[in-house]
Amino acid sequence: EARVLWLLVVVLVLGSSSLAVAYQGLATNLCEVPPKDRVDCGYPEITSEQCVNRGCCFDSSIHGVPWCFKPLQDTECRF
Repeated sequence: EARVLWLLVVVLVLGSSSLAVAYQGLATNLCEVPPKDRVDCGYPEITSEQCVNRGCCFDSSIHGVPWCFKPLQDTECRF
């Protein structure tokens, strides 16, 4: 019984560490797109997880603009 429990713990730890490596995420500043400039990157009813997994930004705090939107380009200059 202890072996099975220990094996389960090992499997869970290895599984969670591989998930952490699989997705790096976007730098926070790349998602600082003004609401009026957001370009839709999702579809109706998309979840934040689905949106982020597509490499997009998600912000549902402002109604009437895309919640899942394309991030700024790394080379884009902002003043």
